[in-house]
Amino acid sequence: MASLSNLYLFIYNSVQALGWAIALFRIVIDFVSTKSINGAYASAGDLICLLQTLGFIEVLHGALGIVPSGFLFPLMQWGGRTHFVIAIVHRLLEVQKSPAVFITFVAWCCMEIIRYPFYALNCLGNCPSFLTYLRYTAFIVIYPIGVLGEMWIMYQSLPVIMEKNLFANYFSALPFTYYTFVKVVLICYPFLWLQLYLYLFKQRRSKLRTRNEKQKKKK
Repeated sequence: MASLSNLYLFIYNSVQALGWAIALFRIVIDFVSTKSINGAYASAGDLICLLQTLGFIEVLHGALGIVPSGFLFPLMQWGGRTHFVIAIVHRLLEVQKSPAVFITFVAWCCMEIIRYPFYALNCLGNCPSFLTYLRYTAFIVIYPIGVLGEMWIMYQSLPVIMEKNLFANYFSALPFTYYTFVKVVLICYPFLWLQLYLYLFKQRRSKLRTRNEKQKKKK
């Protein structure tokens, strides 16, 4: 069963790694050909929406104990990203050409083309030390950039959400509108993100310490 689980996880993470690499490639090609950062969503938005939606599988992995990450932090990250890209960016044409979409998508892609190969190679028990270091170091810069891009887009989208009364049917039975919901999310976002960020630092200390101890034993 363990070998089948590892094979499944290797395939899943490899597919995600390939998908995010293709998304980054499309964004870069569009930027090079147009000399503009306004086409990030047009070039890779649908693919990123698909990859991000499929990411819910990782929440299930944690909930079912297939991986030791648990489900709370993966759920928080998946929920925040998915709401951002599908409920806001995918839905509102007015924000799709924003530079913040380019910034956010590039940050996401850069992080994922490190994270998923790391997971895939760990399933084989053969992950290079440099990739382990990147996995637990690159986020220090990349995550804040991505989150700032997400918050920028949410802030830009507020007037459009209010004007269109977005998702009015879904919120009709609630005592608040989607516009109010997004404002509250925008206020809470830095605090929720900080929990994830500190959690990643905790992981970094643990994983890199273990890596250094293994290297010392080999010496």
